[in-house]
Amino acid sequence: MQSSDFKQLKLWFNSFVSGFKDMDSEGLKNILLKEDHTWRVVACMEAIAAGEGLSEEETLLALTVAMLHDVGRFTQYRRWRTFRDGDSDNHARLSVEAIRSQGVLDNFAAEERLMIEEAVRFHNMLALPEQFSSPTDLYIRLIRDADKLDIWRVFMEYYQMPEAERASAVGLGFPDLPEVTPACLEALANAKIVMLDQAKVLNDFKLLQISWVYDLNFVTTRRLLLERDYLKMLAATLPDDPMIGQAVGRAMEWLKR
Repeated sequence: MQSSDFKQLKLWFNSFVSGFKDMDSEGLKNILLKEDHTWRVVACMEAIAAGEGLSEEETLLALTVAMLHDVGRFTQYRRWRTFRDGDSDNHARLSVEAIRSQGVLDNFAAEERLMIEEAVRFHNMLALPEQFSSPTDLYIRLIRDADKLDIWRVFMEYYQMPEAERASAVGLGFPDLPEVTPACLEALANAKIVMLDQAKVLNDFKLLQISWVYDLNFVTTRRLLLERDYLKMLAATLPDDPMIGQAVGRAMEWLKR
């Protein structure tokens, strides 16, 4: 893959997204949020790739995965007006479908096309199988880290915005109540990933985001997360409860090791 290939993909992406900007003001707010998220994930990927010493060719492939990982989100939102996969369709599957139907990678070598599509397809799995092994493994782990790193930013900005200015689909419809679901708190306290289907309120979703620290793959990602202080800011939005504080503190200590 050459840098010229990536430049052509950027042109395609911009053209593709422009086709979704003919929506009402609320819809456009959500489309623009995903467009911005994509480019910020590309930037996160570039930082991780540099920190981990990837080659130029590996970096270009990783940046391509980052740019294409969420292209299915635009179709998802237009069709269902939600970013919640459980109420619509798996956005990773929709992304691969868009990549293929648009012929985005038709001029790429078969091996490169397979690696990009596999990384996109697996980027949103709850967790990779313990024995997972694939030539695409590096790119899957890279996109999972880069995506999380920017999702933390998206939600911190969301929580800090006045409610009238928030993109409606970001909170996935969770009610903003002053409580947490015991199963979600227990999972975080036990250093496990909080399951989305266990989350009932917005605070549960915050616990889920904090639990992502247990699914990071690269030292550079952990360093960037600490530098940006997202977890500390996220924890500050949770109820002042000793059990929550203990579970969050354990996650923070794990991240600093």
